[in-house]
Amino acid sequence: MMTGSGPASAPHPAIQCENLTKHYNGVPALEGLTLRIPEGSIGLLGENGAGKTTFIKLVLGLLRPTAGSARVLGYDVSRPREALELRRRVGYMPEDDCLPPDYSAFDLLVRLGRLSGLPKETAVQRTHDVLHLVGLGEERYRPIGGYSTGMKQRVKLAQALVHSPRLVLLDEPTSGLDPQGREEMLDLIREIRAKMRLSLVLSTHLLPDVEKTCDRVIILRAGQLLAQGPLQELVRGVHEGVAVRIVGDRGAFLQKLQERGLRAEERGSEILVYAPSPPSQAQDDPETVYDIIVEAAAATGAQLRRMERPSRSLEELYLELYGEASG
Repeated sequence: MMTGSGPASAPHPAIQCENLTKHYNGVPALEGLTLRIPEGSIGLLGENGAGKTTFIKLVLGLLRPTAGSARVLGYDVSRPREALELRRRVGYMPEDDCLPPDYSAFDLLVRLGRLSGLPKETAVQRTHDVLHLVGLGEERYRPIGGYSTGMKQRVKLAQALVHSPRLVLLDEPTSGLDPQGREEMLDLIREIRAKMRLSLVLSTHLLPDVEKTCDRVIILRAGQLLAQGPLQELVRGVHEGVAVRIVGDRGAFLQKLQERGLRAEERGSEILVYAPSPPSQAQDDPETVYDIIVEAAAATGAQLRRMERPSRSLEELYLELYGEASG
């Protein structure tokens, strides 16, 4: 049992970083990253070279930071004993093709399970279970060198799961796959997370992969943090308007909204309604804004056909953040 600076019984964030920095020969790959991420499904998003793989290797303790610190599941990755204990609880699916072609998937996973500290019988049983889970039960004794790209990706996923980790780090898990293979891999990731009740970090430059599998997102650019938080909150934005579509006297409806202290603007067939800036305490409540819209429609005889808070797509958010960073 670990003591002192090791994890206590209270719950910890999945990942916590303070000013995490990594330079290669003076060139920054990651700069001043500060994060506190609860357990769950986290998308690590950024273009190639954004620092995603460097971040993963730092939080695994495979690289030493130039500055700052990181804790994963409560373990300090800079302390060798804690980093070793952490790796017993974390699975890692690398992006690179690193599988020995002469091994079968079964033999490889049994060896890796033993290296993770599993007794032989447990490692064998876990290998059978995990290979069936990823859809390789019938192919488990064939040499990996004869596998397709999709099958190799499934082997890499399986080896990250064989020791029953609490957190799995997936580096570009759909790399090299055709559209059907990508969908199958993403479905498999969602299924595994539900069945094994584990947390995951999915690193990718493909926005749809994050939208389909993750609840939270971290966006990196050139080694710096652009945004982090729950995906739905980030795409919704703060103090966004309410999109309204009516049939009736638009002018009278707009005037009634303004009399009640709301801002409104016509945008095509819709009207976007905003609380004033800064909003009053009552108007800052979304339900109050909705009530005023309904009352304005009733007072002017307008028929409400649509009323909802619009949201950006992840792609729109991503491009907006990258545009601000470039400017």
